[in-house]
Amino acid sequence: MSASDEMVDGRGRIRPHWQGLIGALADLSGVGLPGDGLAERARRLDAGFAADGVGSLLPGAEAAWRCDPVPLPISGAEFATLATGLAQRATLIEAVLKDIYGPQALVAEGLIPPALVYANPGFLRPCRATVPGEADLPRNVLMGCYAADLLRGADGGWQVVSDRTSRAAGFGLVLENRRQIARAMPESLRAAPPRPLRPFYDVWQDSLTHNAPNGRDHPAVAILTPGTRHPFWFEHLLLARELGCALVEGGDLTVRHGLLYLKTLAGLQPVDVLMRRMDGRRMDPVEFGQAGQRGVPGMMDAARHGRLRIVNDPGTGALEAPGWATVLPDLAPRLLGAPLLLPQALTVALSDPAQARRVLADITQAPARWLLRPALDSNVTATDPATLDLAARADFAAKVEANPGAWVATMTPEGSVAPTVVGGRLQPRTIQLRLFLVHDGIGWRCLPGGLARVLGEGEMIGGRLPRAGLAKDVWVLTEDRTDIRGPSAQSGPAVAIRRTAGELPSRTADNLFWLGRYVERLEGSARLLKLAVARVARGAPSPREMADLSALTRCLVAARLVAAEDAPSGAGPGALIASMSKAGREGGPLASRAAEVIRLTEAARDRLTGEMYATFSQPLRAAMAKLHSARGLDALEEALGELLRYSAAVAGTAAENMVRGGGYLFLDLGRRMERASATCLGLAEALKEPPPRQETALRLALDLCDSVITYRSRYLTTLQPAPVLDLVLADPGNPRGVAFQCNEIRARLAAISNGTEAELVRAAGALQAEAEAIAAGLVEVPDQATAASLLPDRLEALREAIGALSDRVTRRYFALLPAVQTIGSPLDPEDDDRPLEGAA
Repeated sequence: MSASDEMVDGRGRIRPHWQGLIGALADLSGVGLPGDGLAERARRLDAGFAADGVGSLLPGAEAAWRCDPVPLPISGAEFATLATGLAQRATLIEAVLKDIYGPQALVAEGLIPPALVYANPGFLRPCRATVPGEADLPRNVLMGCYAADLLRGADGGWQVVSDRTSRAAGFGLVLENRRQIARAMPESLRAAPPRPLRPFYDVWQDSLTHNAPNGRDHPAVAILTPGTRHPFWFEHLLLARELGCALVEGGDLTVRHGLLYLKTLAGLQPVDVLMRRMDGRRMDPVEFGQAGQRGVPGMMDAARHGRLRIVNDPGTGALEAPGWATVLPDLAPRLLGAPLLLPQALTVALSDPAQARRVLADITQAPARWLLRPALDSNVTATDPATLDLAARADFAAKVEANPGAWVATMTPEGSVAPTVVGGRLQPRTIQLRLFLVHDGIGWRCLPGGLARVLGEGEMIGGRLPRAGLAKDVWVLTEDRTDIRGPSAQSGPAVAIRRTAGELPSRTADNLFWLGRYVERLEGSARLLKLAVARVARGAPSPREMADLSALTRCLVAARLVAAEDAPSGAGPGALIASMSKAGREGGPLASRAAEVIRLTEAARDRLTGEMYATFSQPLRAAMAKLHSARGLDALEEALGELLRYSAAVAGTAAENMVRGGGYLFLDLGRRMERASATCLGLAEALKEPPPRQETALRLALDLCDSVITYRSRYLTTLQPAPVLDLVLADPGNPRGVAFQCNEIRARLAAISNGTEAELVRAAGALQAEAEAIAAGLVEVPDQATAASLLPDRLEALREAIGALSDRVTRRYFALLPAVQTIGSPLDPEDDDRPLEGAA
């Protein structure tokens, strides 16, 4: 029997709820359905996902989710049937969860096989004591959100093929699909308007805050993510934005006195509701041992005593095991008093000898539509014996026969096909529907939309949502009498106005601080290399130019951009040129610093708007690609110039787009500390010239601080140590000068602490005073050149003092960071003032 067609009925006519959409699609090409119009819209969607959608939100992702231009419309009547059936199924699953984590009466009665509970890796024994009291009805829900995967059966009705009870991935992807479709296909939305998604998320947000356990007026809600390296981190970020809650990692949290807190710059802030987007077994190392090392010690104890609500409860993943499909239909009459309204795909347990013989006979003699899955592992996709050759099928049958109790077999529904844009043309493709529900405190609410996954050739049901794929937006068509309910009006005391930086998580502040430092480090490196390239590109250098190049090479060596043995010699600057060219290529110091900028940008993604993220990442990737391929001094100099422009763009974007709160303050504080430290280092190396050659050092000092034009406008061609060092060290108006940086550091530290960290502020003031004193000491000295040549040690000491202040800032604000911050991302060797992993 051929698969059902979502668009066309059995008589070849377009179904009524498709007609408006098909008309809009036909208008795109002007002559029927296929055409360049759809191909162009598909291209726009792909570009949107890559530029500011899922592709940009998932750090380092080359292949992520795509959205088909043709959505999947569902009539209001059909959606109502699905919503009712899934709400009943979620109620049943919730009842089973309460039993297995409570009295376990169903196991005792023989209605649930003991192995389905006790041998199930998703059954977490520490969760047995976390079931709230029966009197606490609004919070007496273990599974706050739920999703189900469905396929159409041979009779045209939908059948459930799997349940997602733990984290229900896909909520955020639905939002992104709708947003991108609205931009790329506005005609479709006007022709067949779908129900809006926002009211559903409003209800969800409302239920999270109203069901918090601690009775606070404004409970705090956070989403717990494994971090930016998780393949669905983009969804965690989208959900945090849509639900208006904090996005946190395990290292951001701590349990004190039985309560869960978020570690912020202002201290510990209580967390009342934690939406879990990580494996339940990783939540708490005290309860789950080594598997929970990325979690928070004591978290389960806080939940157990009713001081924290975890959504979903860590143990809810137990009901994702495929084996539950063999018992849920029989449990419905016992627990609900009625059979399941929405049928489930026929699934049998091969622990039953009769069923095992039947299935094994089918798959070895005449392969039927049986799909076999491990009974207790929901992450493994199904195996279709029909796709195996005779030898492989026999081997697989022998494997099943050796341990039949470990397997279940599902009679696969035929599925249905929907028109999908392939190569600019509409072609039928098999789809699997995922619908989502949340508990609003009273009952289950179904999202009026969903995710229709386009199944690839030979793709099987079951397993996790893949990291990449093609999906369709699901439209529940609007009807005149549709009842759209929003959240209830919230009551309670007014929220106090807050303009402090203190609620920024310490991990985020750390990432932004070091992002600022690495952007500045990258700029300083590019500036040094560009100065050197410009000098060696002039041809055969004169003795004066060789002296300039020798001083500049010392700066390059100190900045760890070239090796000391590559300094120019009598043989010319050939070795230096080769070393500078390698610096920007893959594995070189410049490339590693750029990679760290990108990593930190990704780590701070949840604090950056789409425009800011694009400015912080895309131009840098383009500049580094040009630098990697640069051949010749002209190409190298041009690529280095792009890096300088990139750094200026980052500084300008941050200054104009970031609120003057904790995020901006730490980003700018990092930049200022790095610039002050690098300037002291460069000046110290430049001034190591002997007194007769101090003019070389002074020219280099002005170049390093990009202050040549300012100096000439003030002093014309006269080049003396006192005015040069006054400009680059002490001038309060020079944004490249050391005193300017120290003054900005002092101002940032005062703003961050709101005046409470007086010692740090005074330390920054002392740095500024020292920079001014170094310059002032040259004014009255008769022999300024000799005095200038004696300053490197003092400048080195000033640089060390800046590093010491950075250490103090780290200890004050970042000391309790998680180990995951540095795993897989080694720091540059020069990071001697950044704390080692796990340091206090």
